[in-house]
Amino acid sequence: MAAASTTRYNARAAEATWQHAWREQNVFDTPPVNGKPDYFVLEMFPYPSGNLHMGHVRNYTLGDVVARFRRAQGYNVLYPMGWDAFGLPAENAAIQRNVHPGDWTLQNIAAMRDQLKAIGLSYDWSREVITCTPEYYQHEQKFFLEFLKRGIAYRKEAVVNWDPIDNTVLANEQVIDGRGWRSGALVERRTLNQWALKITDYAEDLLQGLSTLTHWPDKVRIMQEKWIGKSSGALVNLKVLCAKPGQDVIESNIEVYTTRPDTFYGMSFVAIAPEHPLAQSMIAFNPEAAAFIKECSALGTSEEAIEKAEKKGFDTGLKVVNPFTGTQHPLYIANFVLMGYGTGAVFGCPAHDERDFDFATKYNLPIIPVVSGGTEPLTQAYTDDGVLMNSPLFNGMSVADAKEKAIAELENMGIGSRKVNYRLRDWGISRQRYWGCPIPIIHCESCGIVPVPENQLPVTLPKDVTFDKPGNPLEHHPTWKNVDCPTCNKPAKRETDTFDTFFESSWYFACYASGGGAHGIDREQAKRWLPVKQYIGGIEHAVLHLLYSRFFTRALKDCGVLDVEEPFAGLMTQGMIGHATFKDAKGEWVYPADTVKDDAGNWKLMSDGSPVAMGRSEKMSKSKKNTIDPRAMIDAYGADSARLFMLSDSPPERDLEWTDAGIDGAWRYLQRLYRLVSENAEAIKNAPAASGADAIRKQTHKTIDAVTRDIENFHFNKAVARIRELTNALEKSQPDASFAEAITAVIHLIAPFLPHIAEQLWNELGHKDLVATRAWPKADAALLEDEIVTVAVQVNGKLRATLELAKDLPKEQAEAAAMGNPSVASAIEGKSVKKVVVVPNRIVNIVAA
Repeated sequence: MAAASTTRYNARAAEATWQHAWREQNVFDTPPVNGKPDYFVLEMFPYPSGNLHMGHVRNYTLGDVVARFRRAQGYNVLYPMGWDAFGLPAENAAIQRNVHPGDWTLQNIAAMRDQLKAIGLSYDWSREVITCTPEYYQHEQKFFLEFLKRGIAYRKEAVVNWDPIDNTVLANEQVIDGRGWRSGALVERRTLNQWALKITDYAEDLLQGLSTLTHWPDKVRIMQEKWIGKSSGALVNLKVLCAKPGQDVIESNIEVYTTRPDTFYGMSFVAIAPEHPLAQSMIAFNPEAAAFIKECSALGTSEEAIEKAEKKGFDTGLKVVNPFTGTQHPLYIANFVLMGYGTGAVFGCPAHDERDFDFATKYNLPIIPVVSGGTEPLTQAYTDDGVLMNSPLFNGMSVADAKEKAIAELENMGIGSRKVNYRLRDWGISRQRYWGCPIPIIHCESCGIVPVPENQLPVTLPKDVTFDKPGNPLEHHPTWKNVDCPTCNKPAKRETDTFDTFFESSWYFACYASGGGAHGIDREQAKRWLPVKQYIGGIEHAVLHLLYSRFFTRALKDCGVLDVEEPFAGLMTQGMIGHATFKDAKGEWVYPADTVKDDAGNWKLMSDGSPVAMGRSEKMSKSKKNTIDPRAMIDAYGADSARLFMLSDSPPERDLEWTDAGIDGAWRYLQRLYRLVSENAEAIKNAPAASGADAIRKQTHKTIDAVTRDIENFHFNKAVARIRELTNALEKSQPDASFAEAITAVIHLIAPFLPHIAEQLWNELGHKDLVATRAWPKADAALLEDEIVTVAVQVNGKLRATLELAKDLPKEQAEAAAMGNPSVASAIEGKSVKKVVVVPNRIVNIVAA
């Protein structure tokens, strides 16, 4: 072993050198069909905000490890990158900075592309996708027109979530805690004509398909299953009566959907949505009803927002007849009933539904238990299983049997039928903004809705747009919307709504597979690469992007564009990155980079030495200023140090705590590794081929075997730990043949994790090729065998000792060794040994009495 020295690894110079070499030799270009297996690895593409954050670095480094590993294993790897480039942030930036959204977006893409390259990510940039370019979105305009032909796309008047800050419609999935997912504004209800996609037609197929996604996290599949929300119940027509003699009946029947027809005997009210036709009919003659409906419009349409809001109702004065008892119950307009779910009308059984219980308590309505199990009088709804009571037709039945009996009775009465329902709503894709893909539709007074002819696509956005008025800039544009009808040639108007940005991200992976850029979808190329073998991204997209992409893929298959139903075969959801938060004396957030700890351990501002309070670690966010600039880290420590810390500190699916000590420790390890190799380079070059089975050779091959399995299982932190264990052992070893073999293995094993220093070390050992082009090392099976094994000894099923024994020791000798152990001897003292069972190399089980 060479003496310690001050040899240092120059990360900045090395990383620039090897990134240039990879580009010059086109190392990461996607191979053509060549008989090797194909492997598509992909991370969710980023929105081009202009700056990478540490979450990006972690996410993309995970994918890069997989891509480099699979290439070394002999796969044809497709590993592309692109930009989810439409969206409101660009439009808001245009307003704030007086720039065009397109210019702002493309500038940000250029900056972020350079940042990604600085991390050393092995992307095939020739397949880059930028979704805001007409070359890309012309294809989704064609998809939309095909969807329209097939009835997958349609236009309807619908109650929508309206974001009053961003002035656009939001899908239910984009409403978080009753607020817009980007603006944070409280969402309102509005009724608008909207374009929608019939994702509900695919609800059952999307639900059943989850069982095939065996390489997805269970939590994501469960989230999608709940969001699709399949339920089985009954559709029932209930009779509506006047509340006062002589009052006209507005409607003779009202249709309700219920999953609990067994609880009709506990009915105490019926509630309808504010948008229900019966409720809307009251606006003209009932000012109180009109005022209540207006109040409800301030609440969004998402189930999450409604569930969290106070349950309120307006008594219409009408009565609804219970089909089993004939009793009359009040009909309310209620803010918690959704027009888009079921029929927009429900019957309330407060004793067995938490929401109904709260409502009945508020309005002093009867609470009649009809399922046994709760303590009476009820202080909360009893929602568990039980036996029916207070229900003459169902008493003594289980809930399941009573449901079946109730449906049969309703069918016999001719007022009900069995019904399967889904929580999933159709996907409203209209957005009232400029910076999105134009919807290729023309509205003509004579011809109605007219699709833009395919030979006139793409419909592109006007460049000369202004943002000086609230609302949709396309609607305000003086000329763009005016066009002749392609059918009758009369003056007509373009559709001024643009697509929801999830439209673009629902098929971009197929564009990558087809060549990227302007290629659209090439069916044969997509067939080669899809589904994506390994997809990586945040769990926050479980019921947004991931569900929409699954639907979109199925719709494109039905249109003959794709041959697969599932877009992503494997999914890994990475954890968040946290960092301590800091506040100054005024209570204002402070960037960690602006603080310093003094000799007494107190935090201060570097600028003026004023005190700073360190708070708890939270997810990195710009609002709390607890972010770390990746570029600054790379400049200071090198990309490989940042990569090593990201990969070694915790499993990928768990949250990671960013610390200065962590990144500093990663940098120090790289320096040790560099010294270990460079200072022994000549000995390594001149070493003969390794042979035999000494300790270092055995550890080397066990490390190769374990690291291979760790990477395949996404146990990257374990893989890194095993490599470090091997290098720690090598630091105490002599530079002989086994040492040289181990160093070669280490360089190959670290290459997916630390690609730059791997290339540097490989080069310093005199090799002229690149590690990135080399095959993955294979472990010698003969060196994986242990000569000594650990054997457990149990007495009457209880562990009493563990023994280190020679592998494959004869049973008699293993038994004798067990009996001779002091702990075992003590456990059987005074007892008679009835039986001894020896499982070779694993356990000795002694039965004594």
